[in-house]
Amino acid sequence: MKNMFISVSVMCSDLMNLGADIDTLHKNGVDWLHVDVMDAHFVPNLTFGPDFIKAMHQKTDMPLDIHLMVTDPELVMSRFELREGDCLSVHVELDRSFTELSKSVREKGCRFGLAVNPETPVEALEPHIGLFDTVTLMLVHPGYAGAKMVEGIMDKVKLTRNWLDSKGLENVMISVDGSVSAERAALMAGMGAQIFVGGTAGIYRKGMTLDETIPYFRKSISI
Repeated sequence: MKNMFISVSVMCSDLMNLGADIDTLHKNGVDWLHVDVMDAHFVPNLTFGPDFIKAMHQKTDMPLDIHLMVTDPELVMSRFELREGDCLSVHVELDRSFTELSKSVREKGCRFGLAVNPETPVEALEPHIGLFDTVTLMLVHPGYAGAKMVEGIMDKVKLTRNWLDSKGLENVMISVDGSVSAERAALMAGMGAQIFVGGTAGIYRKGMTLDETIPYFRKSISI
């Protein structure tokens, strides 16, 4: 049985009570805290920055799953320190070499990941084989919380798992991000996903508390 991980998107939290939310997430055994960093250039939104990541590191020892939706990841990374156990992902659509970036992240004892937008074929990862530990499949058009899942996009999970395995990358984990409900997570776990970014659809569900949604979500991905 492969390990399954819940990475909760703090963007979807009540930011005025984030500290209390983090305590509740930790109590319920969430694996990672997912931090979306947007620069209003790569995506049409502006969210958390380096100071927020520093504050998160001070608040909790839970590992961070940092998703850089930015055009200049090195600039952003120069403003904060990664902590051992964190994961940092950048977008394959930047269409550049990730050799040095991957090396610098891995040297800190962290995972390096590549994120793939809905329209981008998985084959775009080919030039970067050997550099990434995770692949984040965007199931929505990135930029905003609560976006609608792209129709038919879940089929890409199985396609990606088969492609990775065919390249000898059985240990590369697939993360799914965007409108991931517990019910959809159960389906994608069967397709080969291992990391589930939980937001408004899966963790911060209306009418349910975190103490209710997290165990329910965990049970859905226990295959």
